[in-house]
Amino acid sequence: MTERTLAIIKPDAVARGVSGKIIARIEAEGFAIRAMRRVALSKKDAEGFYAVHRERPFFGSLTAFMSSGPAIALVLEAPEAVKKWRQLMGATDPAKADPGTLRKEFAESIERNATHGSDAPETAAYEIGYFFAGMELN
Repeated sequence: MTERTLAIIKPDAVARGVSGKIIARIEAEGFAIRAMRRVALSKKDAEGFYAVHRERPFFGSLTAFMSSGPAIALVLEAPEAVKKWRQLMGATDPAKADPGTLRKEFAESIERNATHGSDAPETAAYEIGYFFAGMELN
């Protein structure tokens, strides 16, 4: 079944100039990019987006990082897009990520891990709306 997921190329990857390589991999893996935009999250925006993690010890550093520079938000479409994107990203900790995954190749650390992806179709619907509210996605 075709579905959509949100992907974010995080500020660390954008700052290092590897977003084009990540986008090329996304396309090479068969995803259709249905929307893409450069975003500069404020601390408040990042806190809203990651509100589900508010009680976690890493919330402050995560939201500070995500508001530290521009990122690229994308809507990806493919059969089982959520699962497929999470597999392509690899483990959150790049030291534990499988070879060939984006995080193994492009992440600097568990916090500066290059990419974000929705963890379920329901989460994807919410997250897509957060960045692309009111936009018609073809």
